[in-house]
Order: sequence, then C-alpha cells, then structure tokens
Amino acid sequence: MENQVGVVRRNFFTPRLKVKSFEELNTHLMECCISWAKTHRHPEIKEKTVWQVFKDERSYLLKLPSSTFDGYAERPARVSPSSLLSFDHNRYSVDCRFTGKTVQMRVYATRILVVYDGQVVGDHVREFGRGKTVFNPWHYLPALETKPGALRNGAPFKNWELPEGIETIREQLRRRYSDWDRQFVAILTTVPHFGVQTVDQACLQALKMKTVSKEVVLNLLYRREDNESARDIDVGAHLQIECQPVADCDRYDRLIKEVPHAAQ
Repeated sequence: MENQVGVVRRNFFTPRLKVKSFEELNTHLMECCISWAKTHRHPEIKEKTVWQVFKDERSYLLKLPSSTFDGYAERPARVSPSSLLSFDHNRYSVDCRFTGKTVQMRVYATRILVVYDGQVVGDHVREFGRGKTVFNPWHYLPALETKPGALRNGAPFKNWELPEGIETIREQLRRRYSDWDRQFVAILTTVPHFGVQTVDQACLQALKMKTVSKEVVLNLLYRREDNESARDIDVGAHLQIECQPVADCDRYDRLIKEVPHAAQ
C-alpha cells in the first residue's frame, strides 16, 4: 500500500497539480490510474498488464455499497452572538435561533454541516484560505422580524441573490415606500411556510396587477392557500346521508289536523 502511494505521488502529482475542485481532481486521477494500469505490466503475471489482471479479477471482488461512505470529522462548537462558527480560519453562518448554543460541526472534504439535536442548522460549501466569512441570509430571517432595518446595510444581506419576482418587489417597494424594509421582511417571513417558489410566483402576479405592496402579496398567498384547501375537500366523503328519507305525503294532512289555527 505504501509503495502504491509513492507511485501515485511520483506519477500523478508531479509537477504539483492545479485544479478548481475536488471533482475535477478525482476525474483527473481516475484517468491517470486507468492509463497507468493499461501501460504497465503486472509485477507477478508478466504477460499481462495491470488493467488486464484487474478485469479478470473484477467479477470476484465484493461490490461497493449502494450508498457512499459518510466521511466527516465531527467536533462541538459554540455559535457566536453574530450567529457564526469558526473553522480553519474561516467563519460560517448558522440559523440565528441557535445563537449561543453548542452545536456539532461536521467537517467534510468539500462541505461544512452544522447539526443541533439532530436538526441541520447550517450547510455550506467549505472554503479554503483565510479570513473568509460565508453567510446564508436566510439564517438571519428571524432576526429581521425584530430588526427589519438590518436589511438595508447588514453584512449577511449584501449581494443577496433572490428569485426574479421577489427581487423586483424589493426594488419597487424601495422606490415607493419609506418603510419598504418592514414591508419586504413581512413578505420574506412567509417563505418558511409557503416556500420560495410560491412566494416568488405571488410576487410576479402582484407585479402583473401593477399593485405592489405587502398587503397585495400576502393576500395572493393566503387566497391561493384557501383555494388549495378547498380543492382538497372530498365533499362526497363528508356529506353521507345515514338515514335515507322516506316519502310520506300523509304527514302534511296530520300536521294540519294537529294545529288548530291552520284550518282558519
């Protein structure tokens, strides 16, 4: 095994490789390994290449597991007051509802996953280098409900890429209303309930109606929810008649006889 590591280092990593991602590196190494195996003789079976012997043995090898190995290093970490975690000289945001909590940081080769009591509260592409801060603006949505002004110049919300409809609504509100940030936050807070796509569609519909305001977007969202709930009702299942009515015309005559003033 140690000899093979040396072979790989000398043949595939010299000169030092420069790649953009681990995926690109893995693809390159796979191509190099196959090429080397096809052009080198097997050390024991001299008449065949390493690749030929591998093909002969493949049917006897154990199959790989259907799921990939979940390889990560886990360590506890405390979420800072600014809802950030530090790892390897970089910082990553966490759902601000867990500020001050001790969470579990799962460090993968290309990913940072943050877990609290079995719940994922942060998920980022791992950064390399130093001094980088990676924000997910949605992590700070609960804080915006109490401090909507942070939307104007808060670090997590700079260069926030939003769907077309939601982004256009933000620009329209900013131009028309002094309290645009409060109105926009009210729209954003519906995302956890309705989903980004549904909220974006409601924003696009409001723009087509040329009536841009918080009330219009929220009204469209809740009307859509009411309509979907109404379509889900199975009327036949709820309106079952347990006692079928029996026609009896004599009941009318009996009623007249029993009420004295009915004959007057």
